[in-house]
Amino acid sequence: MIPQDHAIVSPPRPPAARTASRRPDVVVLALSIATGAGSMQQSAVLPLLSRLQTSLHTTLTGATWAFTASLLCGAVATPLVSRFGTMYGRRRLLLITLGLLLVGSIAGALSTDLPTFIVARVLQGTSVAVLPLAIGAVRELLPPDRTAGGIGVLSATMGTGVGLGFLISGLVAHYTSGYRAVFWISTAAALAAMVLVALVVHDITPPVGGKPDILGAVLLAAPMVCLLLAISQGRSWGWASMPVLGLMAASAVLGTAWVIVERRADDPLIAIGLVAHPATVGASLISMLLSFALFSGFTLLPNFVETPTTTGYGFGTSVLQAAFYLLPTSLLMLLLSLLVGRILRRISAAAVVASGAAIATLPNLWLLVRHDAPSDIYVATTLLGLGIGLAFPALGTLAIEHVRPTETAVASAVNSIARFVGGSIAGAVSGAILSADSAKGSGLPTEHAYEVMFAIAACCVAAAAVIASFTRATGQGTAARQGSANG
Repeated sequence: MIPQDHAIVSPPRPPAARTASRRPDVVVLALSIATGAGSMQQSAVLPLLSRLQTSLHTTLTGATWAFTASLLCGAVATPLVSRFGTMYGRRRLLLITLGLLLVGSIAGALSTDLPTFIVARVLQGTSVAVLPLAIGAVRELLPPDRTAGGIGVLSATMGTGVGLGFLISGLVAHYTSGYRAVFWISTAAALAAMVLVALVVHDITPPVGGKPDILGAVLLAAPMVCLLLAISQGRSWGWASMPVLGLMAASAVLGTAWVIVERRADDPLIAIGLVAHPATVGASLISMLLSFALFSGFTLLPNFVETPTTTGYGFGTSVLQAAFYLLPTSLLMLLLSLLVGRILRRISAAAVVASGAAIATLPNLWLLVRHDAPSDIYVATTLLGLGIGLAFPALGTLAIEHVRPTETAVASAVNSIARFVGGSIAGAVSGAILSADSAKGSGLPTEHAYEVMFAIAACCVAAAAVIASFTRATGQGTAARQGSANG
């Protein structure tokens, strides 16, 4: 029996909050544009890696580092910026983070060599931290009856932004011969987001201040960098190679050191009790599994439909045509996010996540048995949009409903890190399977390789549905109390 929803309790609202409460739609719109601008840059460069290789006079491996650098920076920045938002004010950190996205986008558009381009991508990568900051702002600024809906829209915007990034890169690939237009579009999005946030977002709860947990920050960043670097480079370096095994071991050792240090810290970066809370663990596992399925779809399907028809299974489409196959997923994620808030008033977040994950198994099962016509791909991306469109917005609520309002951004950051790991594992696993099972002569993946990935993705979302069915929050602030006990 899945428990009914736990109400999200907002902190006491001073008179200044009344103004924000009268315009919740404007606040959510501004923060959604900010979140979308941050997530769009993650995927926009992927279809253009070959162009980057030519324009920047580098190898494909070098061009791939442009994506890897942004990924690593985002994973490190997310918990740090989220914590700093609580300490120094979310509005200030939102503007700083969007400012870094703006500078990185301009630098990327003007770059002429690989080192400059990678620096630009590092600056852009910090913008991923916008999501937990925005969720914290929504929980503080919106009326209680609008909070779940606002969080749902923001959570869905993250996935929609990734899909929009593919579409933008497809348009750029179709109508231009370079890559710079992608970064000018990102520049415009970052500037628009900064203006909107500056106009409509403000801090209600005064910043708590305090001394940054520098040691905890370093010990948290180091194992994440080691883990994601090993995952992202495992295929090229070899999964059994010493560098990959050494990075995995270092990640485990440094992660253990972080837990020990944070347990003893007076003001830890992230309370261990929050991380170890059953609801946090459950939401993190679900986030990892759902992200695996979503990013598998966003990377596998374009490759599948772009494969030449001579292989017997591809459609030979262009980058732009491949992006249109993903449109149903992106649009449904956005549209359903507008409804999830109403659904959560009647049904628990865990139940909605479980239902969405169950639906998300269907597209992978469909593709496992039917992928011979374009209509099969559209059916799959529609079902994927329905499932993920229900699950991700409700997951945003499930990840934070058991913590105090002041810990919202940090709890959301933990969940965002799980998304990073899930998406990274998806890229690594799919790359390893497709390259290991390739046709002789052409070097292209076999049809069987794609079928194996569809089966793996189906198992992942099915597992997410099961975990969601047994995940429940045990009351607001429980994690915080446990964190104090562990300190």
